[in-house]
Amino acid sequence: MDAGDCEVKGTLTLTELVCGVSQALDDPEIIRWATGSHLHPLPADEHATQWLERRLEAWSGGVPHFAIADPGTDDLTGYIGLRRIHNGNAEVGSWIAPWARGRGLAAGALLTAAGWALPPHAGGGMGIHRIALHHSTGNPASCTVAARAGLLLEGTMRQATTDHTGTRYDSHLHARLATDPDPREHVPASS
Repeated sequence: MDAGDCEVKGTLTLTELVCGVSQALDDPEIIRWATGSHLHPLPADEHATQWLERRLEAWSGGVPHFAIADPGTDDLTGYIGLRRIHNGNAEVGSWIAPWARGRGLAAGALLTAAGWALPPHAGGGMGIHRIALHHSTGNPASCTVAARAGLLLEGTMRQATTDHTGTRYDSHLHARLATDPDPREHVPASS
């Protein structure tokens, strides 16, 4: 599928989702930091299909993945998903398409995902106790997203991240616990 032939408008169909993902995966920063090593050996025109197939397989196994849509148009703007869910812990992964960056969509999506995943099952959530996000220190936008979504910086993991070339980078580790205050409910003290 040629990304140049795609136009994403209105309610997304699977074809439009593939087109939107295909356009986003043309971005070298998404490829570098957010897609995983399994895509890199594949031809570029197979990236979107393979990326989506992995998410659909994970979804069928109970691992949640979501499209991030523009609140005004429903156009695809990004992705967020949980992974490595085990013993009450989960990691979050996300990306925002180049045309949608700088609008707070990633932080908003992370707030929403955490707000859904952290409450107990009886409260309509997943019962996750800890959501972690780790990112290369070479990707400072992810630090901003984590902080805005209430994930605290826990430290630096030395050479814990690799990019698509295999180059190692230090990573920041952020996390939010189910017992942490919900940042959406934070009311600043009056001065």
